[in-house]
Amino acid sequence: MDLDLRKLRYFVAVAEHQHFGRAARALFIAQPVLSRQIRAFEQELGCRLLTRTTRSVELTSAGRQLFDEARTITTVVSAALRRVHEAARGEQRLIVAFSTGLHVSEAIRTFTASHPEVEIDVFPLRWWEQDAPLRDGRAHVGFLRRPFDDAGLRTVPIGQETKVACLPVTHPLADRRTLTSADLAGEPILDVRTRRTSSLEEKFELIASGQGIALVPLSVAGSYSRPDLVYLHVTDSAPVGTCLAVPESGCTDLVRDFLDIATATLRGRSGDMETERAEDEKPGAEQAARAGTGE
Repeated sequence: MDLDLRKLRYFVAVAEHQHFGRAARALFIAQPVLSRQIRAFEQELGCRLLTRTTRSVELTSAGRQLFDEARTITTVVSAALRRVHEAARGEQRLIVAFSTGLHVSEAIRTFTASHPEVEIDVFPLRWWEQDAPLRDGRAHVGFLRRPFDDAGLRTVPIGQETKVACLPVTHPLADRRTLTSADLAGEPILDVRTRRTSSLEEKFELIASGQGIALVPLSVAGSYSRPDLVYLHVTDSAPVGTCLAVPESGCTDLVRDFLDIATATLRGRSGDMETERAEDEKPGAEQAARAGTGE
């Protein structure tokens, strides 16, 4: 059975708006037309997707599953169409994704110096989709922080970074110079297992309001300095690995060139940062006591 992408787009609109009238207005079609298309879509699939009432629309279990799948399907199709149009125009474009706190600008500058004809776009990654844009075609290369699912990806190690504990300034441990994992035993930790947040801003707002603490990479702490939070080194925490990643099936000559240049550039920068960090962590260094607070 062929999947009708137009009907799928109609279904996604109804699922998002949870109302046929609002969905029809967003799609610029008449409501009766939308209703007929959705009924035809359900008949083609052989299952009920929506439960209709006089006031609202609810997804069935099959509808919820399709809604989850549809986001990936429509993203993949959009990315494929973008690449087709770029090829027709003779354009060369590279999209570089990066995790929060990791910086790719120096690698891009070095690459652009030898490939001025290539258009570069950057793609900031959200914490819950580290590797997804590489798989669905939204990005060609990623500068990522482990862990993530690297099946089907070629990865090149870049470096490591330490984790720090993020606490509100009112926390009893906030005046310590450093911490150990034992110091944090029993503390409410905000992570994906205990409380899923939609963004780092939301997580840090919860921490500042006393809802818990978090362990974050040092580069993230440096990107989110605020006066009501303190970041302290956890001396026995395991470091976090960083790497470049590309899809094994999408490693074109252009991507390989960027990978080689970025590897040399970012590894050199990672080494410089490790040296700076070692100096900062010598006994008596103020930055070791208040990493990321701006003091």
